[in-house]
Amino acid sequence: MQARTIDGFGDPDVFETREVETPEPEPGEVRISVAASSVNPVDYKIRRGDLPDFAPAFPAILHCDVAGTIDVVGDGVDEFEPGDEVYGMPGGVAGHPGALAEYMVADADAVAPAPESLSLPDAAALPVVALTAWEMLIEKADVDSEDTVLVYGGSGGVGHVGVQIASAAGARVVATGSTEEKRAISEELGADATVDYTEQSIEEYVEAHTEGAGFDVVFDPIGDDHLQTAFEAVRPYGRVVTTESSSTQELGAMHEKALSLDVVLAILPILRGEGRARLGRELREIANLVDDGDLEPLLDERRYGFTEVGEAHRRLEAGEGVGKIALENDLR
Repeated sequence: MQARTIDGFGDPDVFETREVETPEPEPGEVRISVAASSVNPVDYKIRRGDLPDFAPAFPAILHCDVAGTIDVVGDGVDEFEPGDEVYGMPGGVAGHPGALAEYMVADADAVAPAPESLSLPDAAALPVVALTAWEMLIEKADVDSEDTVLVYGGSGGVGHVGVQIASAAGARVVATGSTEEKRAISEELGADATVDYTEQSIEEYVEAHTEGAGFDVVFDPIGDDHLQTAFEAVRPYGRVVTTESSSTQELGAMHEKALSLDVVLAILPILRGEGRARLGRELREIANLVDDGDLEPLLDERRYGFTEVGEAHRRLEAGEGVGKIALENDLR
């Protein structure tokens, strides 16, 4: 089969098309005829060498998100059959080749039926960001109608899904955005209010939206300075959920407010090879939200083929995209 691979870490030009062996599913696995993928920060960080422990063996096939059609089922797989449309996040990291190929093998427990209301390229935009937001808000924060949730970056990849999942759970949602366009997108997706954090201080928007009490939950898929401000924006005994992995924080505010902090790494079940069934269950819940009209992916205006993956990486790294950047398989 044809695949887009890298032989070493580097800039977006490092991808090349190569003939590789078509994988065969082991017991409990399925083979997916890949229709589409999308780009996430974890994908370009692996490509650059920022996360060497996460990288598949060279020549590496990258990209975690996939949507496609079941081609072959392995022994012991009863829930899928050839022709089923599925989506998921089953590879693209150490030990598991990714989606930038004609075919991809996946643990059957780690994928789910694709949302019926989305095309496969649109469905491929969801797994990483939706699983991340779901685990942050539902699994960790247990958000419900009693909560007021502050979502950082409400028009971003994970943030735009966070706005919709929190809203579907009944929470009052306040989303941040640095431009009028970004704030308008958050409101269209269901945010009850928005904050221009470049103009308003933390104290001002905490007072305006919580009467000074602080937010019940602060949802931070950005990290760095945002995580520090989350400790100030959340109420005493509140919860901060984040994807942050590298910044150094002053924890005094956490101690003073007796806060809870949860960190999510959605791809951990794939990296560790355990707990993957949870991904399949969550993807089914996410598909239900989509088909019920409570969740839709925000897609960038530019679409790319797999042969243009370097340009897609450049666009995301430069911060030029709005929403998820989708890629359709043009290797066949």
